[in-house]
Amino acid sequence: MSAVLVMVVLPFLLALAAGWDLASYTIPNLLSVGIAAAFVIFALLVGLPLAAWGAHFAAGLVALVAGFSLFALRWIGGGDAKLFAATALWFGFGDLMSYVLVAALIGGGLTIALLALRRVPLPSVLMRQAWIARLHDHRSGIPYGVALAAGALVVLPDAQILRFAGLA
Repeated sequence: MSAVLVMVVLPFLLALAAGWDLASYTIPNLLSVGIAAAFVIFALLVGLPLAAWGAHFAAGLVALVAGFSLFALRWIGGGDAKLFAATALWFGFGDLMSYVLVAALIGGGLTIALLALRRVPLPSVLMRQAWIARLHDHRSGIPYGVALAAGALVVLPDAQILRFAGLA
């Protein structure tokens, strides 16, 4: 069951969050709650020690504070901040910096790609798709949930919690 959570449920929720953000520039709270709940169930199933629980929740709290600080500065959306915190639960402090670095690199690439594509006229057939037109609009932001989800999927296979559970 723990393998299903980390190999099916978590990637599905992350992909759903990325897709939702890409299509609507929003990430439903239920997805972040689902990611956090999946961590709790996973940690219970693998017998994560109490001290490790504390460290993972502290990492989630640090990520939540950092995320909402970035939200207050209007650099990211509220859904991105909550997704970052929920995902940080999975990494704890041991893998949090790797996650932040990978997500930042992917986010930078995504930003550069979108800014470059926004300089090119959008074909009329694509302009009829509201979500594509919104992505192409130079006044729109960057759907950073895509970078957060992708970063998590890149770092997850080598995460300490998976090694603890015997899954890596």
